[in-house]
Amino acid sequence: MALSLLVFERTDSPGWTAATYALTTLPALLSGVFLSGLADRFPRRTVMISCDLVRMVLVGLMALPGMPLPLLAGLLVLAQLAEAPFGAAQGALLPTVLGAQKYERGQRVMQITHQVGQLVGFAGGGLLAAWLGSNLSLGVNALTFLLSAALVTFGVTARPAASADARKARLGAQVGGAAALIWSDRRLRSLLALGWLAGFVVLPEGLAAPFADEAGGGASSVGLLLAAHPAGMVLGVALLGRAEVGDESRRRLLGPLAVGANLPLLAYWLDPGVGMAVLLLLVAGVCSAYQVTAGATFVLLTPVERRGQVLGLARSGITAIQGIGVAVGGVATELTGSSANTIGASGLLGVLCAILAAAAWSRARGADAQMIPRRA
Repeated sequence: MALSLLVFERTDSPGWTAATYALTTLPALLSGVFLSGLADRFPRRTVMISCDLVRMVLVGLMALPGMPLPLLAGLLVLAQLAEAPFGAAQGALLPTVLGAQKYERGQRVMQITHQVGQLVGFAGGGLLAAWLGSNLSLGVNALTFLLSAALVTFGVTARPAASADARKARLGAQVGGAAALIWSDRRLRSLLALGWLAGFVVLPEGLAAPFADEAGGGASSVGLLLAAHPAGMVLGVALLGRAEVGDESRRRLLGPLAVGANLPLLAYWLDPGVGMAVLLLLVAGVCSAYQVTAGATFVLLTPVERRGQVLGLARSGITAIQGIGVAVGGVATELTGSSANTIGASGLLGVLCAILAAAAWSRARGADAQMIPRRA
């Protein structure tokens, strides 16, 4: 958030603000494809710690006063390259720790923790940026990576690499094998499509600063807009995780909830104020909780020794689509002069794609009686 505000303060441009936000996601395409395999080649705990330390140094450099925007953007790209291998190692390690039966429950706990962290960060980010300034806020962000590395070091048991053969495999063969595995299994294909719908829902985040400016809000309004979707996801994850909602019911709801996650964005065409936009994003967040079940099912259907590369490839696509969507949305806002209309159009396209993905998942789920293997 601090970076988005910094760029909008300097340029007063929705396009540059959205492009900067996109830079936080686009490097994941390269990183997810070529670096996520590190989570299979090396001990996953070691990969996580190394990625955190690299990001701490790079974000710390970004916090230096007077940093030129091109150099700031370059450091941002480098820092984001470490996100994919960290996420792949974390995502591949969790099923090993919890087992298949407890994995989705653990995913819900992690998602709630993650979204609460986003909620606190976004809601307090505007106040922190106003109090400390954008540069010091980035400095605080750098320290959070050091804290994360310490928690992983002392809180996660060291384990050997998942596969001895992975270190011998060529990079191209490893990446190609992961892509072939996803494409050959229609369950994985449809789950991936449902996950990639996040590229539409993320647009209000990338355009939060220009939308708040159009609606007459300030930095605190940006924080509320960014916090609304994570708050909704926390509520949605809690509701879907109730004991009376069984695993099969959650999987049946994936399609309808994916459509529901995009529908509220259509109301942006009515030029809502900040308060109404917060409510719309809250509803979208509740429905977006389907991503937890979709992601958990995807991981459990993937062989344990290949989860790092497969999960990294899937996540890199999600992140890259988010970045492309935000960048295109920024350009569209520059041309039309209305971030609300851009978000509304994104919602319409998202609904149409969600209907197609939901139909594909329904066919794949109906063809396979045993969705989850007995062993994680």
